[in-house]
Amino acid sequence: MSTNRTTPRRGARLALAAAITATAALTAPVSQAAPAPEEKPSPGAPGLGDPMFPLDGNGGYRVERYYLDFDWQAPKTPFEATTTIKARSTQALSRFNLDFGGNTLHKVTVDGSAAGTSREGDELTVTPKAPIGKGSSFTVKVTYTADPSQTRHRDDAIEDYGWIPTPDGTVVYPQPNGARLIFPANDHPSQRAPITFRITTPADRTAVANGKLVSRAERPDGRVRWTYDSEQPLSTQLVQLAVGKFQLVESEGPGGIPLRDVVPDALVEPTAAYRELTPDHLKWLQDRLGPYPFNRYGLLVGDTDLGVALETQTLSLVPKADLLGTKVDAERDMVHELTHQWFGDSVALKSWSDLWLSEGHARFYEREYSEQHGGDSFEAAMKTAYQAHDQWRRDFGAPAEPTEPNLFKRMRYDGSALVLYALREEIGDATFQRIERAWVNGFKGRTASTRQFVDLASKIAGRDLEGFLHPWLYGSKTPPMPGHPDWVVDPVT
Repeated sequence: MSTNRTTPRRGARLALAAAITATAALTAPVSQAAPAPEEKPSPGAPGLGDPMFPLDGNGGYRVERYYLDFDWQAPKTPFEATTTIKARSTQALSRFNLDFGGNTLHKVTVDGSAAGTSREGDELTVTPKAPIGKGSSFTVKVTYTADPSQTRHRDDAIEDYGWIPTPDGTVVYPQPNGARLIFPANDHPSQRAPITFRITTPADRTAVANGKLVSRAERPDGRVRWTYDSEQPLSTQLVQLAVGKFQLVESEGPGGIPLRDVVPDALVEPTAAYRELTPDHLKWLQDRLGPYPFNRYGLLVGDTDLGVALETQTLSLVPKADLLGTKVDAERDMVHELTHQWFGDSVALKSWSDLWLSEGHARFYEREYSEQHGGDSFEAAMKTAYQAHDQWRRDFGAPAEPTEPNLFKRMRYDGSALVLYALREEIGDATFQRIERAWVNGFKGRTASTRQFVDLASKIAGRDLEGFLHPWLYGSKTPPMPGHPDWVVDPVT
């Protein structure tokens, strides 16, 4: 019989050799794939390519927070300002742009090091000392002199915008792209970020801004520093920053929502009766749309001659004339701007072509409320809009296909409310209300587009609404109004 044995000494040697071999195998370098090459730094895009304003917004990064430090002095008087931007790159950046118009630039640093700059129009190009890697956090600090008398003008519903002087201070009209006159920014409605405001004023002035008052600190020199936190991210077109001889009138809305009205001293009593209607407006809208989407709300009474109200987030700017006229007119404007807190503020625009979703909804609920509270017939207003719709399509562009000079013309208001009215007539009020609630709740705190609205409406209705809504939103001719075969569109002249 054969055997397979080793002697003890040979066995020990073989065991030692096996151990050495095993140890070598464990400690030998492991062959690995070559690391992916780092992305080569390149310039961030100078704009987001919006059909209305191609150079608005910037590519290559996203803003995580703005810090605005303003040393405000007096009406129409330039003052020193600093904007600090915390951002994160979305590509490796050799340089990047900020939207910045008109103010006197002093210095820009990136992560504490001086950066190169150049300006062309509203584009401030920043070249950091060293490239910024993809996915990196970085801090931009811009010092400049701000001019609180600087305005621009549009020949549509916006009129003058930017810094708007008042008798004892200033308010801000940033829509559509006037925020860049206030601070360097990623100035497009789809680009949202929280803001910390730190505003120093003379002792006899009050500063206000979006969100919550964090502190009021008296300085040794007698000036006062006001700090506000926006609390939630906001689009730059919704920024509010005002200084004046104001009273802050605080109260509560339904469910304990904190309300804060900011009112020039001489207008507190004359505007009180209409301002005190805000809780009723909140309740009426919450019954239709669900919970108010922010932590607080209020009105800033503008002591200006402009006839334009504005849905600046959590603090709607309402001109004094609106609150000194008739109750019906005052409530229409107040409900309009409050509706925007859901449509346009909480659910932000993906592009300016989606403005119909914001202004159309605000006009829709404004008119519905007004009809129920002593105003004109909603149906009659929609019939009038229907008659003019082909003319508006030719002159101002279809509801979801505006042209830049006509962005804020009638088509985006009654003309867009008419699309929603037609949708409600087509699918019924109950289904329409489910769509509205699903929209404002499902996209709360996000950006959304016309395409997403059509898709959501189709899902909730249980049928494809593309064929119905597309001609209303984009066609050159106004479709028949469901349920109203007698309605006629005037011929285009």
